[in-house]
Amino acid sequence: MGSEGPSPAVTIHVTGFKKFHGVAENPTETIVNNLQAYMNKRGLPKGLILGSCTILETAGHGALVPLYQTLQSAVIRDANDLNSRRVIWVHFGVNSAATRFAIENQAVNEATFRCPDEMGWKPQKLPIVPADGEISRIRETALPVEDITKTLAKMGYEVMTSDDAGRFVCNYVYYHSLRFAEQNGIKSVFVHVPLFLTIDEETQMRFAASLLEILASLY
Repeated sequence: MGSEGPSPAVTIHVTGFKKFHGVAENPTETIVNNLQAYMNKRGLPKGLILGSCTILETAGHGALVPLYQTLQSAVIRDANDLNSRRVIWVHFGVNSAATRFAIENQAVNEATFRCPDEMGWKPQKLPIVPADGEISRIRETALPVEDITKTLAKMGYEVMTSDDAGRFVCNYVYYHSLRFAEQNGIKSVFVHVPLFLTIDEETQMRFAASLLEILASLY
């Protein structure tokens, strides 16, 4: 008894996006900005460390350097830590047409933007990472998306699994994150949320907190 020591914690880093074409107020910016205070008030579950909460530009190629700086900061920060391999990135993005939450299982190596991103880039059928080959290349999350979705559904949330993160900035960021996660022995998942008009802010904050608690319980 007691000789095993405490089980290592999992560190979860979170990102959201700023406004973009057609969405003047991005709910993920609000969720991510308020998440630390919300989790502190709710009480962080044992074994969960909420790392960084970052708001990304809604842009692809032009925002790649800050994206990688953000991803890299988690690895550097945790490099000397016994928990360094227990790192999860959770990326939140909005789907303004959605009526429920979607846990994204995969990203595709294709950038085909229906409108220019916030830096004016509008790629068509371009590989996100040319070194990965064809635009049909898929990367999947190492997290058990089906199990996570079922658990959230049992808690009363309107949630589904999805194999299509689109081809816009959300998919672009997710693809890079999944590639980075594989190279660094960590995990990544992308979650699409509806507008606050569809599912109110309080419910979305509760959903985000529940998701983090479920992810922490996987270890």
